Amino acid sequence: MIRMHSFDRQACLLSACLALGLMPFAGCGDGRPRRIPVSGRVLIDGRPLEVGFIRVVPRGNRPATGALGAGGRFTLSTFEENDGCVPGRHRVAVIAKKDLSPTAIRWFAPKTYRSPATSGLEIEVGGPRDDVEILLTWKRSGHQGPFTEHFEGE
Repeated sequence: MIRMHSFDRQACLLSACLALGLMPFAGCGDGRPRRIPVSGRVLIDGRPLEVGFIRVVPRGNRPATGALGAGGRFTLSTFEENDGCVPGRHRVAVIAKKDLSPTAIRWFAPKTYRSPATSGLEIEVGGPRDDVEILLTWKRSGHQGPFTEHFEGE
């Protein structure tokens, strides 16, 4: 049998009351940066890009990503599914490829878009958005459309 002194019982009771009183606020502050819901679509030369994913890279924060689907639609996720992106102006990358084999990759968008440093793409996140449009083009890429890149085997 464990004996508690009066002070220990009061401390336990106070701790339990505080924990119960704070329960409604759990989840409001998850200790992570504030995120804003963001979704939209990616178009290449006016047509939806339905293969690949988008990556939004905030300076000093975790990147947000979203898979491209029907109609070129995406929804950004940073820590949890569809939790959005931190506010601010961010560089963007679009990676649209499919590995065909160990020595071949099919590109569905120019390779220049695969890095936020070379894509030239940015978005502004200030409030919830479902209208983001990322516009890509094949012009100046040296290709007219999707292409397969082959590598020599080892």
